[in-house]
Amino acid sequence: MQANASWNSPVLLLEGFSLPPALTLGVWVCLLICYLFIISANTVVICAVLSDRRLQTPMYLLFCNLAAVDMLANSNVLPRILVDTLRPASQRFISYPECVFQAFTAHLLATAVRMILMVMAFDRFVAVCLPLRYAAVMTPRTLVKLLMLAWTVALILVSVLLGLTIRLSRCRVLVVGLYCSNAALFSLSCESVVVNNVYGLTFTAILYISSAGSMVLTYGSIAAVSVHRGRKVLNRKALRTCTSHLLVYGLSLFSGLTSIMFTRFPELRQERFLASVLYYVIPGCLNPLIYSLQSNELRNYVSAAFQNNIFLGDGRKQHGKDLDSEILSSSATHELKHFTIAPEAALIGLSFVL
Repeated sequence: MQANASWNSPVLLLEGFSLPPALTLGVWVCLLICYLFIISANTVVICAVLSDRRLQTPMYLLFCNLAAVDMLANSNVLPRILVDTLRPASQRFISYPECVFQAFTAHLLATAVRMILMVMAFDRFVAVCLPLRYAAVMTPRTLVKLLMLAWTVALILVSVLLGLTIRLSRCRVLVVGLYCSNAALFSLSCESVVVNNVYGLTFTAILYISSAGSMVLTYGSIAAVSVHRGRKVLNRKALRTCTSHLLVYGLSLFSGLTSIMFTRFPELRQERFLASVLYYVIPGCLNPLIYSLQSNELRNYVSAAFQNNIFLGDGRKQHGKDLDSEILSSSATHELKHFTIAPEAALIGLSFVL
């Protein structure tokens, strides 16, 4: 199939990896192992949170949402990459509707991650700066509303992004990359794509600036409160409870910026393709490990699940201290211990993802 075979062709051709035969099987096995690990590890995290009421607090429910997003994002692209890696380059066909759906899902989930991380920043701000009001502010109802807002904003922004693209006619069929994206789709058109570029750049800039701004404001306030109170124990525990959030955000930011950077160097095609895969694989593999560092209960549950090859169990057999409780005063700790999200509420939160 030629790259400019016809106008508005219903079938497209994915470029995919161009690997030496000696490397193809090795790359395929590595990607398969990573995908299976991502699904297994994130499933364990979700099961741990939903099965242990002590973990059903806002921060862990947000971790649950991020774990579900990691699974869906990788499931959206990796199975297709695995199949295409073993196919000849001339047979990597994909229908136009399937390509649009893959691009929409990829951008929706990537945007949702940024929005959820901003919600998590607000949660950390309230937990550290307003400890006595934490249980009153971060109620299950408030958390569900914040998650609904995050997903709604992401849905609207991405719908406009893809809507501007599907209005264009197509004169090419070769999709440059390993999977479909908005940029790859509007590159198929011979019409002017100035509007697409302007909206895409504005969309990306606002998303990254707003998420980075929320991190600066949140952790600037936390640092100011810690210094003002002058309590070493508080400083240490505030740092400990926020470290996992910062690590997840930093990993997401690094992966995203690296992928964007490589798009500016067309000559580094294979490196760009590798970066686009690592954008999904690295956070998907490392985030469950970061979550586990946050809690003794979650760490013990994950460890037991992998040692015994189980994905469901009673996380309540393990004993540890919830980090949110550690940073609060005794009265606030009493309130937080009574903050548990009923299984129904937890499932409502996950329903926005699943």
